[in-house]
This record gives sequence, structure tokens and C-alpha cells, in this order.
Amino acid sequence: MGDMIKGNIAVAEAAVRAGIEVYAGYPITPSTEVMEYLSDRLPALGRTFIQAESELAAINMVLGVSACGRRVLTASSGPGISLKQEGISYMAQMNFPCVILNVVRWGNGLGSLDGAQTDYLRETRGGGNGDYRNIVLCPSTVQETVDLMYEAFDIAEKYRCIVVVMTDSGLGQMMEPCEMPPFREIKKCDWGLDGTYKVKRADFLGRNIPGESEEYIRKVRAMRDHEQRWETYGAEDAEYIFVAFGMCGRVMNGLVREMRAAGEKVGLLRPITAWPFPEKAFEVLREKNPQLKGLITVETNGEGQMVEDVALYAKKCGLGHLPVYALPYACGVPKDDVVKADFEKIRAGKIKEVF
Repeated sequence: MGDMIKGNIAVAEAAVRAGIEVYAGYPITPSTEVMEYLSDRLPALGRTFIQAESELAAINMVLGVSACGRRVLTASSGPGISLKQEGISYMAQMNFPCVILNVVRWGNGLGSLDGAQTDYLRETRGGGNGDYRNIVLCPSTVQETVDLMYEAFDIAEKYRCIVVVMTDSGLGQMMEPCEMPPFREIKKCDWGLDGTYKVKRADFLGRNIPGESEEYIRKVRAMRDHEQRWETYGAEDAEYIFVAFGMCGRVMNGLVREMRAAGEKVGLLRPITAWPFPEKAFEVLREKNPQLKGLITVETNGEGQMVEDVALYAKKCGLGHLPVYALPYACGVPKDDVVKADFEKIRAGKIKEVF
């Protein structure tokens, strides 16, 4: 068992060990501990830490570092991520990979410091202008946060895309035992600009619109086909399956086990990738669970956001006859007794399906 470590510190150290050479960011609670830790850690290793003058400046610094083929990280929350969207859109257009940590906080505008999943739709739809997708990883434990951050840079470079690691304030502030991965050798990508002004790929900064579109479609299809991740528990014989990610997925993992021990035929589907959404999991359910009566999302936002994807992919995979319910809890972590009470309301017909 590893040492006890806070989530924000653990994910920052994982990025260091994954080989980042530069961090550029701007402070915002509840992600500030990430850059506070890296402000000392990176210079001690001979690497670069930059506190930019704004979120806009930070993401454009990230763009520049990525253009040189170097591993780079930025972290923020809610409104800070919103301010980065123009730079993110440009990076997607130019196939510049990076990893972005979003420690989600609740609310519109400035929001609050409570943990929530209110950024789901923005992150899974790209977020900025244009036609692109980012891979979105959603851990539920500190150890999983470390493991996914460590892997995220490889994924980003494989597809030359942006990978978002989406946590929240609860996961960022909690402490758990955690095993750290080994240090990786720092390497420069072979396509990075090096000051010679020689474009190494014809499509690197060109404006061949049909070619760009075709390449984008191929890349997104490959990401969708090969990067879906999820886990299930008790789904094979469940009458109702809860769908939850992140901290909600963590809560529901324990609650579903408790309910099954009491004789309830319930199961859990926990998406680990919010995008690409794990539609293959619904294909498995269609083939192996004919007694399924409904799907229930558990989310920390106003009216449910992931519920739209659950309904969409259930229909796509041949489960469109099933009712899809949402149990949204505005912020924080939903309590077991509240979720169980709301589940009974669903079975009694007091809570109606969303789709």
C-alpha cells in the first residue's frame, strides 16, 4: 500500500513522472494546489513552471510548447477552463496534443467551491468553436487519477489530440493511499517544430480543408473505436442499472453492492471515458440482460447531463424501449439513503423517465 496523498498533489506528481517538461497555468480553486506543488517540483528537476498572467495566456503557452513536440500540462476549473476554449480549439485544429486537468466546481459563471459534474456537456462536446472532440477521462479514486494521468500523455500523442482528465473538488481534496508510477524518460516527439521552419508533415499547418476534414473524421472514429473505457458490477442480471462516473460512480459502487446484498436486482455501469462514451457497454447489455427494466443516471448537476448520452446510446444499441431516468443532485456527493429513497420513487412511478 502506498503513502497517503491528497488527490491534487497525486495527479500533479503523476504528470511529473509521465514526463511533462512544462506546466503553464493560472490559479483557481479547487485546482490551485496542482500548480502550487509544481511551482517547486518542476524547477527542482530542471523543468519549467510558468504562472501565466491569465488563463488565455496559459493555454497559448501550452499551444507553443506542444507545437515543439514537448509534453505539457495545464490545470484549471470551471470558468478557467471556459477561458481556455479558444486556444483548445486552435490546438485541436493543428493536431497539437496536450493534457488538461479540470477539477470541476459547481455552478454557472463564477460558480462555487463545491464539487460537481456541471462541465460534462462542455467537455464531451469539445467546448470551443468548430468540429472536434477531446478524450475525457473520469477517475473515481486517487489511484485511478494517478494511473489515468500517467497514461493520458501517451493517448494524446497517439492521436495528436487533447486529453482532459476530469475530476472534481472532492477527489482533488481527499487523501488516499496511492502507489506512484516510475519516472519516464523525457523525449521529444518527432513531428515537433525545432526552429528550422521545415514543416515535417504536409498537413501540419496547411489549409487543405477537404483533407483536414477527412483526417479529422478518421481520427475521431479511431478514438471512438479504441478508447472506450468502462466498468460494470452486477449488470448481467440487474433489472435496473445505475450509470454514474467520477465521485458519483464511487458512491454508487458501494451502494449497489449494499443493495444487491439485500436482494435488490440492481447493477452499475461506470463510464471511465465520458468521451468516447462507452456505447459498447450497451451492446453487451442488449445481448446478456433481457430482463433489464430501466437505466438510471446519478449525477451532480441541475437536471442531468450524461442522461442525454445514456438515452442516445441505449437507442443506438437497440435498447430504445427502456425508460431512462435521471437522479441529479446539484453539488457535493449524493448520500446513500437519498439515492435509495429516490430509487423507490422511480419504481413507484413518482419520478418519471427523462427519455
